[in-house]
Amino acid sequence: MNAPISTSQMHALLAPAATDPDPQETAEWREAFDALVQAHGAERARQMLDELARVARERRIGWQPELATPYVNTIAVDQQPAFPGDLAIEERLASLMRWNALAMVVRANQAYGELGGHIASYASAADLFEVGFNHFFHARNEGHGGDLVFFQPHSSPGVYARAFLEGRLSEADLAHYRQELTAPAFTQSTGARGLSSYPHPYLMPDFWQFPTGSMGIGPISSIYHARFMRYLTDRQLLDCNARKVWGVFGDGEMDEPESMSALTLAAREKLDNLVWVVNCNLQRLDGPVRGNGRIIDELEKLFAGAGWNVIKLVWGSDWDGLFARDTTGALARAFAHTVDGQMQTFAAKDGRFNRDSFFGQNEELQRLAQGMTDEQIDRLKRGGHDLVKIHAAYAAAAAHSGQPTVILAHTKKGYGMGAAGQGKMTTHSHKKFEGADLIGFRNRFNLPLSDEQATSLSFYKPAADSVEMQYLQSHRAALGGAMPRRETACDVVAKPTLAAYAQFAVAAAGKEMSTTMAFVRMLGNLMKDATMGPRVVPIVADEARTFGMANLFKQVGIYSSVGQRYSPEDIDSILSYREATDGQILEEGISEAGAIASWTAAATSYSVHGLAMLPFYIYYSMFGFQRVGDAIWAAADQRARGFLLGATSGRTTLGGEGLQHQDGSSHLVAATIPNCKAYDPGFAGEMVVIVDAGIREMLVEQKDVFYYVTLMNENYAQPDVPAEAAADILRGCWHYEGWRDASAERTAPQVTLMGSGAILTEVVKAAQQLAAVGIAVEVISVTSWSELARDGQACEARALRGDDAGSPFVARQLAASRGPIVAATDYVRAVPESVRAFLPEGRRYLTLGTDGFGRSDTRAALRDFFGVDAASIVRAAKHAMR
Repeated sequence: MNAPISTSQMHALLAPAATDPDPQETAEWREAFDALVQAHGAERARQMLDELARVARERRIGWQPELATPYVNTIAVDQQPAFPGDLAIEERLASLMRWNALAMVVRANQAYGELGGHIASYASAADLFEVGFNHFFHARNEGHGGDLVFFQPHSSPGVYARAFLEGRLSEADLAHYRQELTAPAFTQSTGARGLSSYPHPYLMPDFWQFPTGSMGIGPISSIYHARFMRYLTDRQLLDCNARKVWGVFGDGEMDEPESMSALTLAAREKLDNLVWVVNCNLQRLDGPVRGNGRIIDELEKLFAGAGWNVIKLVWGSDWDGLFARDTTGALARAFAHTVDGQMQTFAAKDGRFNRDSFFGQNEELQRLAQGMTDEQIDRLKRGGHDLVKIHAAYAAAAAHSGQPTVILAHTKKGYGMGAAGQGKMTTHSHKKFEGADLIGFRNRFNLPLSDEQATSLSFYKPAADSVEMQYLQSHRAALGGAMPRRETACDVVAKPTLAAYAQFAVAAAGKEMSTTMAFVRMLGNLMKDATMGPRVVPIVADEARTFGMANLFKQVGIYSSVGQRYSPEDIDSILSYREATDGQILEEGISEAGAIASWTAAATSYSVHGLAMLPFYIYYSMFGFQRVGDAIWAAADQRARGFLLGATSGRTTLGGEGLQHQDGSSHLVAATIPNCKAYDPGFAGEMVVIVDAGIREMLVEQKDVFYYVTLMNENYAQPDVPAEAAADILRGCWHYEGWRDASAERTAPQVTLMGSGAILTEVVKAAQQLAAVGIAVEVISVTSWSELARDGQACEARALRGDDAGSPFVARQLAASRGPIVAATDYVRAVPESVRAFLPEGRRYLTLGTDGFGRSDTRAALRDFFGVDAASIVRAAKHAMR
């Protein structure tokens, strides 16, 4: 701890509360320690403290050092580097950003009160952003791969305001904040664009790089992106050593479990390429983050305990003189007893109130405030509003090695909003200003605006040849150009032919296997391809052996930044556990949130790094869209490209596991994500046809889609899949004739059975039983209910526009058959019900599914219970034919 207070102050602050039985001895120990520091330096002092702590543990004293340090800056005044910029110009630029951000939100809400938007968050974070933009955030260019920056979502107006000054956005663009559909770029395909509420790459694909609007997703994603950069470097695919990952997040956001869930991974992996800046404005949406405590203290303990380097950025430069005059530690003691709820009140009140309420607590504090006017007290800055202090913290974080760093920056929410909103409980939702408030804001930041310009919320942009604009442009040019900036250019990756890696599945010839087994074999073959293989990223959440992937341990290894420092107990086994620095598998432990974050990092590598990768994340299907669905939505927003494999899918395929493991709904949720193609193949041949098409779409055609493919762990005979069926398989369904006895006489079908995934084999059994009693049957293997439904919806949309609608694909597939249609799946009935509107007219349609809670039992018992076994399908068919 290098606090900007004297040794005597620190002694006073840290003096024990209990009565000291021997003050003289205590003083001698202090003097001895001070002498050690002066004679031999800080390193020797740390060694001695470590030795004393070791002795205390040996003697079982029951003591350990406090993780929290005094409420002062970590970086002492004499350790601050010289500020490398023009402080006055940078303060003027930050003030302009604040104004244009405020004007953008307030104007939108004056015109349309329902649009919303946020002012206070960026008002508190503006200086944190600006120091990064002016001195640290590298954009991608020929000489630098570019830093990754995760922006606090409620501060997006400030990022737009900077882009306006940089010339990337126009004044008309700013005037269409949160008006994406009415903006001319959308209605007329030209002119002003609408600006999305938060960072959304899907909506602004050339601008935003990372979606952070859902609290907690940005923090965990930043950690796994930083780790994936190490993965790329260690596998010698891309050198990321010069690059950093920066994340600017809110203190309230740290309550999200995703924000905290991977802190130890970041420390364990020694991710010193990762810097978090937590904007501690002490306030959530409705009130204080920790009204009765101190969030900075709490976060310091949490991050330090997790193994992070913690830098506290609490007080601005104008406090330095006060600390220097405070010889007794009165300030630090007062801060130690001031909770955040009171600190928020100090932010909301004026200098007179703070003189009376804070400095008036005792004579020592009163003396410190003597000679200061009320205005000077009111303008005492917290550390997160002082560019010099922020730069010192950022520089220390960027130079730190061996640990990730978190900067806990103390700010005021709604900084500069005065009585209209600074530090108030309601400030998060504050979107309207009266004329006097606007003029007050102008005066507070010395903005070059007339009264009329201020009250009319005019945007302000200095002349191109002004010193401010030249300064802004030159600093960004030195750091590689404007950001955030999303890029998509990457090389096409040659795809091997399907026959080269998956012929065993399309020509299975009745061999028994599960679709999971077929997937793992296909994946192993794919990784052997000289071109495609290195780009494949297998990801599991501690279930590799469950899914039969143990053979890959020796084949490609499990990624570890330190290799393997032990001899595994199964080292003599052909399936032994092997970790390696160039390992290809990402085995994330029992963390679906971590695994999906890893998948997202790999699935967006084409954009983030200009290097296309192909991730396959396989997991229990129930723990995908249900458990981490929000993270999957964020990946979709980021235009991810990769495969999600929902293994042991369906409600009855995973017999003994029971309710929380049995998935009956993931396909229902997957269907709601526009750029997710969801498939539920029943046959191995179908599965490889789907995967092959996905590889082509994502790596060759470079389309912004990702695939969700469900897999089963049930072994059964796998038929050949004819090449001519491939197109229909991809569109969603095909006529399966392999069940039929070729010698049997064909008659006009009287009933059609549709089935998918785990229940397709039950449909085939039912067809055989019906045929045995003289009922003609047509079997349709449905590979994707959602693709069929989307096709039907597209036809309807064309019809509503008056265009040539055509007919839905599923209707055309069923046109040659007659009689009722029975559809059965291992999912809730809403999945097959999604195509009802697009079936041939006049055909009765009966759906069978697994609605309700799962149970533990055998597959046969479960399928009988839910009414999706062959016997139930036969009964349903006969009933529908009446």
